[in-house]
Amino acid sequence: MAVVPEKIVLGIDPGTSVMGYGLLKISGKKLSLLQFGVIHLSKYSGHELKLKKIFERITSIIEEFHPDEVALEAPFYGKNIQSMLKLGRAQGVAMSAALARDIPITEYAPKKVKQSVTGNGNASKEQVASMLQTLLNIKELPKMLDATDALAVAVCHHFQNGSLQSRAKSWKNFVADNPGRVK
Repeated sequence: MAVVPEKIVLGIDPGTSVMGYGLLKISGKKLSLLQFGVIHLSKYSGHELKLKKIFERITSIIEEFHPDEVALEAPFYGKNIQSMLKLGRAQGVAMSAALARDIPITEYAPKKVKQSVTGNGNASKEQVASMLQTLLNIKELPKMLDATDALAVAVCHHFQNGSLQSRAKSWKNFVADNPGRVK
């Protein structure tokens, strides 16, 4: 009997007030929910303190669950440049926590995540959560859908087989693959 390879994927929905995370165990084609939730950041006053808390919490999740891969939702390009900058920093800190442990990371555009989970790139957070509830047999959805958004990123990663080209196997590879983004 063949051994089915297993891996754990950590999905992250970056945010500066609330950051979602979700962990999936993948055995062959079978998905199992390990944990999902949010990191509340609005209670911290300075942006630097929020970034520190993101790093600490993502690091503790990594130490507890030992994910094999990390999937992040790429920042959505909105009109507010300051919000975009802060969101990019939050994403970068989460990426750093994974890259410091040589965990491969992959980024996915929000529309790609929604398309992978629901078949509709313009689906609402509620539609994504409902589909995940069915797919992963989630008994009760959380109040903050940032948690299901993070799970959706992990599911998208599984459906894509982690094969997007924006994948970094280490900090060194990430820097080499992204000249101009990192100096």
